Amino acid sequence: MNLPNLITLFRLILTAVFCAAASAEGTLGYSIALVAFVLGAISDWLDGYLARKMNLVTSLGKLLDPLADKILVCSGYVYLSAKGLCPVWVTALIICREFMVTGIRQIAVEKGTVLAADKLGKWKTTFQLTFIITALTHLTFLDVGSDAPLVALLQYLSKPEHWLLPVSLWASVVLTVVSGYSYFWQSRDMILDRDE
Repeated sequence: MNLPNLITLFRLILTAVFCAAASAEGTLGYSIALVAFVLGAISDWLDGYLARKMNLVTSLGKLLDPLADKILVCSGYVYLSAKGLCPVWVTALIICREFMVTGIRQIAVEKGTVLAADKLGKWKTTFQLTFIITALTHLTFLDVGSDAPLVALLQYLSKPEHWLLPVSLWASVVLTVVSGYSYFWQSRDMILDRDE
C-alpha cells in the first residue's frame, strides 16, 4: 500500500462525502459536494502522476485506480440524472460501459494480464469530469446572488444553455462508446478464449 494507492483510496472516501453532501442539497450541500468531487478529480490525476514519477506503478494501482474513477463518475451521473441535468439513458450507457470494461479487466486478471486505462479512456474521463463539475457548479451557484464578478462568471459558464455543459456531455457520450468498443476489440481474442 504505497502513497498513490492511498490517494486512490482517499478518492473513494471523497465519493462518499460527495454523495452525502449532494443528497443534503441546498447551497451548502452542493458546495461541499462540488469541493469533494473536484478533489476527487484532482486525486485521479495525482495518484497516476506520483505512481509514474516515484516508480510506484503496481498491479493493485492499475486495478484500483480505474475502479475508484468509475465509482466517482457513476455516482455523479446518477445524481445529475436524478436532478434532470443528464438524460437517464446517458447514465445507463456510461454505467453499462464501465461494467463491461471492469468485466474485461477481470478476465484479463484471471489470465495473468493487467489492462491499464488507455488514452481514449483518459479523454473520456476528462470530459465526464468536466461535465459533472460544470453541472455541480450550476447547482451550487443557482440561488446565489451574482453581485461578485467571479460568481457571475461561474453562473454564466455553468448554465445549461451555455456550450460547456452540452459539449462536455455529448463528448463524454461519444468517447464512452468509442473507448468501450476499443477495449472490447483489443481484448476480443482473450474474451473469446482465442488466445490460448
